[in-house]
Amino acid sequence: MKQMEEGIDPWSSVPQDVALKIASNMQQIRDVCNLGSCSRFWRELCDSDFLWECQARERWPLLLGLCGDSPSSSAVAGVEKTGGLDDTTEPSDMGWKRFYTKWHKEMAQRAVSVAQHIEQCSSGVSLEIRDYLKAIEDMNSKGLGFRDIQMFFFRPNASVLLNLVGLHYCIGWLGVPTEDVMEALESHKISQRQVCVKWWKVGRWFYGFRMRDESHSREVSLGDLSASMDGKKHEVLGVLHRGAVHEVLRVQISVVALTYTSWSHQIS
Repeated sequence: MKQMEEGIDPWSSVPQDVALKIASNMQQIRDVCNLGSCSRFWRELCDSDFLWECQARERWPLLLGLCGDSPSSSAVAGVEKTGGLDDTTEPSDMGWKRFYTKWHKEMAQRAVSVAQHIEQCSSGVSLEIRDYLKAIEDMNSKGLGFRDIQMFFFRPNASVLLNLVGLHYCIGWLGVPTEDVMEALESHKISQRQVCVKWWKVGRWFYGFRMRDESHSREVSLGDLSASMDGKKHEVLGVLHRGAVHEVLRVQISVVALTYTSWSHQIS
């Protein structure tokens, strides 16, 4: 109290390594920014390169590579095509906070483009497998990471089709551990959201005659899809991963509950 009356920041006596540990443990960037607005001490600490480098490396490990400070050549090429960043992309040149901010905006733009593709192809109701897999391929080519998926695709007010595309990408392409995916679904309150997957298979041959084509339909929650069953992926996830190949004629993914808000305009 005396320190405050004298205009002395009481937090200035906290060891810097302890303060950095507190700030580094914050999962949300907005929490770091809010902490930085508390006092001059926290503002200077929350602007430090050390803190933002940790945030950048945790969010984009593939972008920055396993070692070194420079973004990967493929990631930079993707940015140059979209015009998302200026010529200076080295963290050492611009500082890690500015680097993080620019890449966050770039990843948001990339996520929006994927979302717009899904919305245009589905009208928010159903999605054919070719468009579904195209969206996942685009996410991979754009270098979206697990944190990006949580920020932009796991929103509860987004279409469950977007939730599902993000979920499948995390499991099948990023290789995120099941427990981490489940935790993310639970924290965003979307694990119980459901989709309906329908697929049609070529009829089997029986004594020289081909029987009628078979149709299958499953309603399944996102939580069930992310969980392993007997060491194997869920049947529906296997169908989505293979797509319309061999005996499968068509695969369609539909929204079970038609309660969603157009999403691509909500990313800031």
